[in-house]
Amino acid sequence: MELWRLISTFEASPEFNMGLDQALLETPEAPPTLRLYTWSPDTLSLGYFQRFDEVPRSGEAGAIVRRITGGGAIHHTGELTFSLACSLEHPLYRGAVGDSYARIHRAIAVALAKLGVAAELRGERALASDREGTGMCFHHSTDLDLVWDDRKGVGSAQRRKGGRVLHHGSIKLASSPLEGDIATLERYATLAPEDFAPLLLEAFRSELAIRTRPSAAEADERDYARTVGPGYRSEQFLHRR
Repeated sequence: MELWRLISTFEASPEFNMGLDQALLETPEAPPTLRLYTWSPDTLSLGYFQRFDEVPRSGEAGAIVRRITGGGAIHHTGELTFSLACSLEHPLYRGAVGDSYARIHRAIAVALAKLGVAAELRGERALASDREGTGMCFHHSTDLDLVWDDRKGVGSAQRRKGGRVLHHGSIKLASSPLEGDIATLERYATLAPEDFAPLLLEAFRSELAIRTRPSAAEADERDYARTVGPGYRSEQFLHRR
């Protein structure tokens, strides 16, 4: 089994979270890395190509950033965020782009099954959580999204650059007023992100055939994150067209 570095950064600032993901994407010599993290304060992340005015309730979040990945806005609260960063040549990303989403989502489904959640890829059906006009990721679904209770419960996005891939995603443990009636774990268990993290880690290890080594980000990665991080909240970047 391949050894991956495991970095856990709970209650980190939105600037640092986005900056560190960028550092992991853009550092060619970085080893395969799995991150588990949460946000403080609660943060709305806009998709890279989203217009600010596409998310009418954006002002209700504690902070706002714009991701380097596409898709809709996510309210990062009551959830566990993860990211996987490694070479594009890694077997995890072989084949079509959608194949890697399916592999990662099936691994997450294994973790959810430990709590009695029957999660599966959406396929061709519409969902009860689909909604127009909000700009929110969990109100728009595709055939590869992970769903349960006829609603979307995991939001994922990728960025590929310089022969590397960053895949990050949000797993909903509870909802928020911005997201409303989506799939969460609240019907099955009341868990803090730190409680769900070991289940997710175990599933990633077994389903992706990896080992993990707890680690901190390297000093140069942390410095890079602190340098680029504030740009994710800059007015110019947030209101880009």
